[in-house]
Amino acid sequence: MKPQNEKPAKDSAARPGPYGEGNYEATRQYNKGVKEHMDKHDIEKEARDAAPKSDAEAKEMLDAEREAASRSKAESPNVRKAKSPK
Repeated sequence: MKPQNEKPAKDSAARPGPYGEGNYEATRQYNKGVKEHMDKHDIEKEARDAAPKSDAEAKEMLDAEREAASRSKAESPNVRKAKSPK
């Protein structure tokens, strides 16, 4: 059996291989797709379109983010803390 950290041969896409962290071909395909999307789309507009439209929607999104983070093993530094009321 091949060790997990060994790089696959160039023709590995033709054979079934590792999935997840060891799948170099999937990583290349993902990176290519992201680059193509960023080259062909207005990313700033997409970000504005995804922003909450109201304070209620912003609260709902933050609550959903916290709920999802509460199920993780370790807290992500990217999860915003609740702001204390003034």
